[in-house]
Amino acid sequence: PPYGGPGAGGARAGGAPADSVLPAAKAAARELAVVEAADVQVVSGQARIVVRFAAEGPEVATHIGRHVASTIAQLASVDSWRITERDGARWNPILANENLA
Repeated sequence: PPYGGPGAGGARAGGAPADSVLPAAKAAARELAVVEAADVQVVSGQARIVVRFAAEGPEVATHIGRHVASTIAQLASVDSWRITERDGARWNPILANENLA
């Protein structure tokens, strides 16, 4: 099923060029999964990076999401993040705001 993540709300450029963060997130996901889509959204004035990918289940999706979130955290400040699973028209959270250290 499709999964989404990391949904890094509040990601701000932390020394890296802002336009380098999304390509790095997509590349990190592609190392482990087929990427269906990736974009940057602005929610309440904060950037949110969303990478949608296919995974064999929640455990694999969590591994991929952690990898992507860790990659983003090397380039930008990440205030929050989550991994979601698509269920019909809904995206249900399966993991959120775990420590990236």
